[in-house]
This record gives sequence, structure tokens and C-alpha cells, in this order.
Amino acid sequence: MALEAELAEMFEAERSRLETVAHRILGRRGDAEDAVQEAWLRLARTDSTAIDNLPGWLTTVVSRVSIDMLRARKSRPELSPDDELPEPIVTVDREAAPEESALLADSVGLALMVVLESLSPDERLAFVLHDLFGMPFKQIAEILDKSADASKMLASRARNKVRGVPHPTGDLQARREVVDAFLAAAQGGDLARLAELLAPDITWTVHTRRTVRMMSGVDEIAHTLARGRRSGMQVRRVLVDGEPGALVWDAHGRPIGLMACTVVDGRMAHVESIVDPRRLATMDLPALDEA
Repeated sequence: MALEAELAEMFEAERSRLETVAHRILGRRGDAEDAVQEAWLRLARTDSTAIDNLPGWLTTVVSRVSIDMLRARKSRPELSPDDELPEPIVTVDREAAPEESALLADSVGLALMVVLESLSPDERLAFVLHDLFGMPFKQIAEILDKSADASKMLASRARNKVRGVPHPTGDLQARREVVDAFLAAAQGGDLARLAELLAPDITWTVHTRRTVRMMSGVDEIAHTLARGRRSGMQVRRVLVDGEPGALVWDAHGRPIGLMACTVVDGRMAHVESIVDPRRLATMDLPALDEA
């Protein structure tokens, strides 16, 4: 019993990291939690005294469970493109405790998570485990049941596909300040200030109930923002997959929009926004009085 309790304690110490790995592979918090729970069930059925490296063993198991789940999901023809939008993790943006800061250092942002959805399951796993978590290709090859060279090729193909995704620059506080200034300019209809804060090649992807709409360029986006102001709207900065973004509520306190922002060199380079009320209703979002 003492050994069982000690094992459970060791597993709980790894849970947050394992859920992060699973979420990068699967893109959905619920699926990631299921994968980690399955790893616990397998651990409970295994002779733990034969495990030399428990964190490594758990990472391998979670990765194998996750790739099986991802392959099964990709094989379902009934999925619509909207179903493949990853579920971002949205949290209130406060000064982070040291352990939270460590988790934020591993964040990748919603823009990259969206592109990861376009990869094949094997490409995604190879890229996530190697490029995001530093796992050796030899170990990845064992999970995929492929050679190390084949695993390297999968990661290389994935890398080429995600190369165009803008990566945030500057420290987190500086990115927060840019998002705050952007929100103030948008709410105030200040076109001149918006033009200063938007990168010349900014892109904006809007996920609505029926379609995905793309906007680009300072003029189009600035004027769209100025026209889209509504009375009674409340906007607060939040963290979306670890990056500063914004959550919008209507006059009744219902979420009506989520924005994930990518700040590069002090300007807004990309925004991924969700305005689909069905999807927003299913997400775990902070209430207005919590933000």
C-alpha cells in the first residue's frame, strides 16, 4: 500500500507535464486528460519496480495513447473542418507563480496549434515530441514503429509546413502591453493608433459558425475593428494557450468572441479569433467577474 501511495504521488507530480504533451499532440483538453488517465491505468497494471525512468516511461505511454487517439480521429470521415479547430486553453492573465511561469515557457500559441491540425498524425507526433519537447528520434521511432531516419523525415516535413507561422518575440510583459494598447485602440475606434500597432503584413483568421474567414492588411483589419464595436461589450485580456489574447462578453455576460494574438517585434502579426457561439459555449472560459 505504501508503494502504491508513493507511485500515485510520483504520477501526480508528472500529470501537468504529461497533459501538456498530450494536449500538443491532440489539441483538445478533454482528450489530453483521457490520454493521461489511460497512462495511469496502464501504470497501475505494470510492475513499477521494473521501470528505471518513470517520467520517460510515462511520456512514452502518453505519446502512444495520444497517437492512437489522433489516428482514430483523423480516420473519421464525418468530421467537418470546423471540428478540427483545436480547443485552446484560456486562463485569466495574472502575474504567474514560478511553477506557472515554467508551464508558460512551453506554450506555443493557438496559431501554431491550428497549423498542427493540418499535419498527419505521425508528422504531428514527431514534430511535437522532438521540436517542442526535445525527445530523441530513436525514442520517437519506437513510438511510431518506424526507423529513426523516417521519424526525422516526418519532423522535417512538419517543420516545413509550420514555418510560415509567426512566432512571438519579446518578453511576455511586453506582449501584454501591445495587446492592451491594441484593445484600447480598437474599443476607441482609433484608426491611427491601430495602424501603428498592426504589422504591415498582419493576418486575421475568424472562425464563425459556418465558415472560416481570412483578413489581411492594416487597412482592412483596422476598418473592420472600427465598424465592429458594440455597445455594452466587455473586453478583458486573457491568456490563450499561454499567449496574451482577449475574451469578449456581451451586455449579458455571455462570451461572444475569443482572440489569440501573436505579437512580433512590438506589433500584432496574427490574430486567430473564434466567434462561433456553439464552440464558445462548450469551452472552459473564465466568467466576466473572474477576469
